Amino acid sequence: MDFASLMSSQIAKSKSTSSSTSNDKKKFAKRADAEKEREAAYFAEQKRIKEEGEAKRAAKRKREEEAAEEARVREEKRRRLAEESRARREERERQAEQERRKRLGLPELDDSVQGGSQEPGGGMDDIKDEELIAKLRELGEPAIVFGETHRARLRRYKRLTTKVTDGPIPTTLQLVEEKNMKVDGTVSKDKEGRKYLFRQLASYFDMILREWDIALQKERRDTADSKNAYRNMVQSRENMKPLFRKFEKGDLDESILQPVVEIVKAAQEKRYVDATDGFLRLSIGKAAWPIGVTMVGIHERSAREKLHNGERGHVMGDEVTRKYLQSIKRCLTFAQVRWPPEDIGQLMG
Repeated sequence: MDFASLMSSQIAKSKSTSSSTSNDKKKFAKRADAEKEREAAYFAEQKRIKEEGEAKRAAKRKREEEAAEEARVREEKRRRLAEESRARREERERQAEQERRKRLGLPELDDSVQGGSQEPGGGMDDIKDEELIAKLRELGEPAIVFGETHRARLRRYKRLTTKVTDGPIPTTLQLVEEKNMKVDGTVSKDKEGRKYLFRQLASYFDMILREWDIALQKERRDTADSKNAYRNMVQSRENMKPLFRKFEKGDLDESILQPVVEIVKAAQEKRYVDATDGFLRLSIGKAAWPIGVTMVGIHERSAREKLHNGERGHVMGDEVTRKYLQSIKRCLTFAQVRWPPEDIGQLMG
């Protein structure tokens, strides 16, 4: 082998060795470069997560705003329907009151005072509409309700500003203390005396209903008798609400007021037998009872003319009156248990 061939082989060998060395070097990377790549990937992932979170929060806020708007629209619709229903109910009650007054021969209600003395709290002094709206806004109430007239708005303001006593039967009457509840058995003729009498009667029945509720709550059991007793108390409380409304308006009929005062006086003195006798005289009395035929002979019977003159035959003929009078009897039954008499002969059977 000559020198030229030997040199060529050595040069070729060195080139192959250098190329293999360079290829081996490419198999390895710097740690700093790897750390940079990892850091860039981490920041990219964090940015993606942040963007996804912001998108989710924005979507949630949008859903909450839409739900709140739907709830507001639904509540507005419910309130409007309730107001319309209340207005229709008041109109039906007024028509029923008109029919009742016409049936009993009482004067008709005056439209000019509709919602006035008929509402709890007494008379209705008119207020200018601008001043009324300002007063309603001060109370945090809607100034104008859809379909509401000035008179209806005035009634709403009166109801909001009328102080109602908290008790078994909420009332606008100012109740008196127990030491001032005792009635003297007479009905005062002057307006102030009669108003105080109504306060005494309302306070007495309020006390009985309150004590009755407390007693049943203490003795309440999961039995039929216990449930029936509680149901009777709740029913009596509901049935006596019209009586309290009459106390507030001061328009309780004289033929009912005087016997009720006598009954309450006897009950306060723990003379429950006398109170029951008074209730029987009030409920049965001496009124004409048109049972069956009204003419069975040739002779005219006593009080028969009442049946033909359009006079009401009996105090129990009115369903509302019958219910609150029966509730008074139930209150007497409870009172003799809560405040028993010293004389055993005054206990009712």
